[in-house]
Amino acid sequence: MPSKSSYLWRALLKAGVTKDKSIDVLREKIIKDTRSLKPPKDVQITPTKVAGIPGEWLTPKSLLARNKIMIYLHGGGYVVGSPATHRSLVARLAKACSIRALSLDYRLAPEHPFPAALEDSLTVYHEVIDHGIPPENIILAGDSAGAGLALATLISLRDNQHPLPAMALCISPWTDLALTGESITNCAKSDPYISYESLTLNAHYLGKTDPPHDPKSPLISPLYADLSGLPPLLIHVGTDEILLSDSTRLAAQAKNAGVDVTLKIWDDMWHDFHMWAPYLPEANQAIKEMVGFVTRHWRKKPLV
Repeated sequence: MPSKSSYLWRALLKAGVTKDKSIDVLREKIIKDTRSLKPPKDVQITPTKVAGIPGEWLTPKSLLARNKIMIYLHGGGYVVGSPATHRSLVARLAKACSIRALSLDYRLAPEHPFPAALEDSLTVYHEVIDHGIPPENIILAGDSAGAGLALATLISLRDNQHPLPAMALCISPWTDLALTGESITNCAKSDPYISYESLTLNAHYLGKTDPPHDPKSPLISPLYADLSGLPPLLIHVGTDEILLSDSTRLAAQAKNAGVDVTLKIWDDMWHDFHMWAPYLPEANQAIKEMVGFVTRHWRKKPLV
């Protein structure tokens, strides 16, 4: 059964859904939505620039693995969000895994459409390796569009024969900007956090090129990519979320391609529900299970 807290959060989020697609309105909305979410006090937040790209380091005081890091790519449909809006979630992941996290403030559309975000992610990944962190000590993680960006980063690295990170953690990944998933229709009323209107922001990311970018390009929509050779993937998604099909189809294709993929579908949960830790018990449990995945793939004793 869903927790009592989930009913409250569902109602609050549903009341805040807007069909206004103004970029300024949407950017202010995600700031407002996440303002009450505070990171743990024992995680140090340090602004930084990596290869000129802004972001922040999140370093737990209980740091166990000093040479292992997580590179985190925030969600927001490629048009909204920042390390600040996702600070609480990333800090909790870093603390739970006892590693440092580097949360990127990659360039957003419409000012910077595809491939700007991907270029930023790749640049930072290579810079981190050049500064002494081996790829096998790196986790790539993200939520929503950020999870899709993480997958696109993996695909680009593989295609260019660059070393891949140890694993990727994907929370509610947006993998199909062509918007063909059946859950877009089936879960339109059950997802309290995002709407179909919010997905049409894909036009900003695709940009205004001649000819236009194909939304089914593998580096835009990883669902349409050859997924063979990717590192282990963890995918978390909720039964009630509008992007459920983006996760289930990706997991099936990854498995068919021989990828070590773990798909966890959370009953009665919505898009990006992990964001609402520590107030949502399901989010707390999801983070704990993500740490279990990390631990197993790094073959270490449990970190939680």
